[in-house]
Amino acid sequence: MRMVIGRTREGREIEGVVVGRGPLVVSLVAGCHGDEPVGPSWLGAFARALEGDPRHPLRDRATFRIVPDANPDAAEANRSWWRGGDGAGDLPGYLSHRSRELPGDDLEFGFPGRPEGDDGIRPEALAIAGFLEEGGPVHVHGSLHGLGFGGGPWFLVEPSWTDRIGPYHRRCLEGARREGLRPHDVDRKGEKGFVRLGEGLCSRPDSRAMREHFQRRGDSRTAGLFRPSSMEFVRSLGGDPFTFVTEVPLFVLPDPGHPKWPDRLVGWSALLRRSQRPGSAVDAGELVRNQAREEGVVALDLDRQKRLIADQVLGAIDLAESWFHPSPS
Repeated sequence: MRMVIGRTREGREIEGVVVGRGPLVVSLVAGCHGDEPVGPSWLGAFARALEGDPRHPLRDRATFRIVPDANPDAAEANRSWWRGGDGAGDLPGYLSHRSRELPGDDLEFGFPGRPEGDDGIRPEALAIAGFLEEGGPVHVHGSLHGLGFGGGPWFLVEPSWTDRIGPYHRRCLEGARREGLRPHDVDRKGEKGFVRLGEGLCSRPDSRAMREHFQRRGDSRTAGLFRPSSMEFVRSLGGDPFTFVTEVPLFVLPDPGHPKWPDRLVGWSALLRRSQRPGSAVDAGELVRNQAREEGVVALDLDRQKRLIADQVLGAIDLAESWFHPSPS
């Protein structure tokens, strides 16, 4: 069943999909960040596949509550560089025109749940929270995000499930290797809640760690802007759901840990801005493409991105099913 669950600040419809009849309750949300568009592209197709096939095997295993695009306003703001196909791989377009909401307006960290109350929650978050609450508690919840740049897919998981995620981790690693990639493997040493748990595996962030990060920097104003994430909201509904975040890069860096990359990306962005000034005769887009090619930056094919997302989503379903509804021996 597909329904309108609410409207955005600009009046666009937010759709929710309920499909399936299985005992596992799965919630999936994509598009909280508008500059990470592959998640909504994959999740929209996944929802249509489930709706269109009454005999789809996943319909017997799980009952799904899906929000294919949580943030249609942000998706529209990024339409100029994202066209769903070749637009995904246009580096100059991405660097010049991507739009990203700041803390306080960030939909992922904008869900209800502050103990002191909150009158400033976005209508999108309220609509999605109500839709998810109707189906709660859930067994597994995924929020589909993406990296602008990375070495490969990054696997962010529920920290309380650390001792249970071996099968999920192995499936994610196998998917990355199948696509000829290494996982994005960084150690942020707990910053913002990111704790490395294994190769390409990390705990998902949470609002408490985000607030503490900015408080330590002396930025109490920004710290106060963080609300619970969709993962934290779902866990507040009860049970012990496995929550996860997909992070698949648009552009693959050959050595993502090298300290040159922040300066390189800032330099390319500045070059593109200068070329947009009146009277400029520089084709900065072609210069950036050529320089990126020489540096080994590769736009990740859209189909490969979607397969990597599918690995993580289906792996999460398998993992949760094995814990909550084990098959009879």
